[in-house]
This record gives sequence, structure tokens and C-alpha cells, in this order.
Amino acid sequence: MVLKALNKIKTFLNMIRFEHTLFALPFAYAGALLVEKKIPSAHDVLWITAAMAGARTAAMALNRLIDRHIDALNPRTSGRALPRGMLSVVEVWVYVMLSFVVLFYAAMQLSPLAVKLFPVAVLVLWGYSYSKRFTWLCHVWLGAALGLAPLGSWIAISNQFNWEPLVLSAGVLFWVAGFDIIYACMDYEFDIVRGIHSIPARFGVKNALHTAAAFHLLAAALFFAAGVVLNLGIIYFAGVALALIILLYEHILVSPRNLDRVNVAFFNMNAILSVSLFVFTLLDIVV
Repeated sequence: MVLKALNKIKTFLNMIRFEHTLFALPFAYAGALLVEKKIPSAHDVLWITAAMAGARTAAMALNRLIDRHIDALNPRTSGRALPRGMLSVVEVWVYVMLSFVVLFYAAMQLSPLAVKLFPVAVLVLWGYSYSKRFTWLCHVWLGAALGLAPLGSWIAISNQFNWEPLVLSAGVLFWVAGFDIIYACMDYEFDIVRGIHSIPARFGVKNALHTAAAFHLLAAALFFAAGVVLNLGIIYFAGVALALIILLYEHILVSPRNLDRVNVAFFNMNAILSVSLFVFTLLDIVV
């Protein structure tokens, strides 16, 4: 019984790609660092980590639930746990609810304003999974969801809403939207046939990749602007320069005629970018 339960949990974590929490978590930590330009308390780090894990797990599990019928028809996704019956719908709903409980409880440990804004976070996270059914701007919606990470951490620690972290959040928004557009190129033909909305399906793969590149240039500009607004130093700006190089390399890896390396561009490069920018932010504040 215990072994079966552990296998179920492992299957669930594989389904939601739990390790990809790494995309947004470093930006949540960066937001926490920037509130008072110092390393936050262990208490705040612990509950920000719990909140991010809960939010990301709930969002991904919801996406798999809501898209399970679409995933079953798509050759690229038909092997996922729900279409194959490795997990039941009820089981995944339990994980969703537990994840939202973790998010809410973590907010309670952080600040009253974080608790008040909990329904907003749920709405954004829940709504993304439906967005591809009615708008090709679904990539921007996903970007907004992950862009909440630095803003949420700022609110969690300061208990107030300030405009300064919005610049960093906007950078995260366009960074995520850009790489999601690249990822969506793999489903270009399927999305057209099934009426799924995306920028590649609406404008074609070539134009989609150009849009992704423009979004990534805008993201780098916003990361730079965040450093100016928050009065950060040369080490942070060196991190922004490295982020720009990573983004440029990401676009070298893919082309309209060759999408074979999308997974490398999507997973490896973006994980490196988020961790690198956090490390440079940390060094800038500490040094």
C-alpha cells in the first residue's frame, strides 16, 4: 500500500514536471531580496518556497486536468499520466486542493495582504488553462502567472503593494511568454486542426519565433530597467547581460525548419537564466 502510494506521488510529480518549479522560484527569491536589499529571514524563505511550490503544483495539475481530453488526442502529449489512466481525475483534484491549501497557509504565515490577494492568485492560475480556448494571447497569461513570483514575494515580506517590483514582474512575464511561444511551435499543426489558440497557430511558426525574440528582447530591457528602478549595482547588470546572452543562444537553437532542440531551449536554457539572474542579484546585494 505504501509503495503504491509512493509510486502515485512519483507519477504525479513527473506529470507536473515538479522540477520546473525552478523557473519561477529564483525570481520569487529575488523579489524577497529586493524588498529591503538584504537576505530575508529563514521564516520568510521557508514560507515563500512553500507558497511557490503550492502555486506551481496547483497550476500545473489544473492544466493537466483541464487539458486531459486535448492531451489524449495530441501524439506529443498522449503518453501523459491522465490520458493513460495512470492517475485518476479524482486523485489529481485532491492534489490540486492540497496545493491550494499549502499556498493559502503559506500566505497566512507571511502577511495579511498576501492572504487578501490569495483569490487573485487562484483566479490567474486557474484561468490560464482555459485561455488557449479563446485567445492566442494565452502565452501572455502564462507569463503573468509566473510574473506574480517577484511581486508576490515583495508583498509577502513588506505587506504592501509597490510599483517598483512590477518592472521585474513585467520582465518575467515577457520572458515566460517568449519561451512558451517557442514551445507552442511544436503543436502548430495540431492546434490548427483542433482549433487551439496560440501565436504559432494564428500567425505561423516563423512569425511566432520572431514574436518570441521580440518578447525576449523586451524582457531583457525590463530586467535592466528593474535594476535602475531598484538602484542595483554593476553585479546585477552583469547578470542581466548574461541573461541576454542566454536568450540569444536560445533563439540560435531553434528555427522554423528545425524545432528538434526546442526542449533544450525551453527547459535547460531557461532554468539556467532564472538561477543565474538570482545569483547575480544575491551577489549584488551581499557584496
